Order: sequence, then C-alpha cells, then structure tokens
Amino acid sequence: MNIQVTVKPGAKCQKIVEADDGSLVVYLHARAHDGEANVALIRALSDYYGVSKSCIEILKGQKSHQKVVEIIK
Repeated sequence: MNIQVTVKPGAKCQKIVEADDGSLVVYLHARAHDGEANVALIRALSDYYGVSKSCIEILKGQKSHQKVVEIIK
C-alpha cells in the first residue's frame, strides 16, 4: 500500500495525524539533517502500522517534506 506522507521535522511532540484524504501528517522530534528525519519516519510508521521497519520504504521524496511511502503488510 502506498501512502502520501507530509513530514514535519523538529516538532515538540511526536505524533501521526490522518488527514481527510487518507494521507498522513507525521510530526517528528528529529531534525531534517543527514537523513535523521527519514529514519525517525520509518520507525514511527512501523509502530503505527505494527509492521517491521524493513516493510517500509520511502519511494519518493527522500529530501522533501512530501513523501510517498510503501508499506508491505
């Protein structure tokens, strides 16, 4: 399943909010520096969906706030 994700790095509280269109807004403590936010995003999504981190891949947007993420269940 592919999901549109908007990442908000450097947030005070870490949370995942589902938008009306089915996309996700993910607030992360990690900064967008040296891929730290991408690693934190994969960790947060694996907890949210209850899958291992290896089942999650960022398909588009490695260096963008707008990402397309594939989750294999």
